[in-house]
Amino acid sequence: MRAVVQRVSRASVRVAGQTVRAIERGFLVLLGVTHADGRTEADWLARKIAGLRVFEDGEGKMNLGLAEVCGAVLVVSQFTLYGDARRGRRPSFIAAARPEQAEPLVDYFAAQLRALGLPVETGRFGAAMEVELVNDGPVTLWLDTSSTSTSAEPPSGPLSRDAGR
Repeated sequence: MRAVVQRVSRASVRVAGQTVRAIERGFLVLLGVTHADGRTEADWLARKIAGLRVFEDGEGKMNLGLAEVCGAVLVVSQFTLYGDARRGRRPSFIAAARPEQAEPLVDYFAAQLRALGLPVETGRFGAAMEVELVNDGPVTLWLDTSSTSTSAEPPSGPLSRDAGR
């Protein structure tokens, strides 16, 4: 799985001109799924994102997590994260999982974030979406489960300021 995580002051998704989902402070997560992905990757990525400390504390340091700032997550499926434009001018999306595999994993990923106590909204899978955001910072991170190992597990358990220290 690949995720582009953007710290936002607000983000929304529109479909056919109508706002269907919106959040205030939190993360916009653009999520891509490939053929080899399963629940293990979704679990790891949900814990990793939920535990990220990229919000400023009283001293202006990125030291606070999403739960500590009462933030939310907007998850938008983004198969183009697996686009390959190394050859030619038209990207190949062969590495992206088919919708019948990707959609349940995107839903599962969102459910795992909710299980960690975070408010989560989702885009509309397969729809032509307009995603609007105000990137706060800007802070943008790229996470890819293919570059992780089981020995690099993110912290589990309650999300608190001391988790992962």
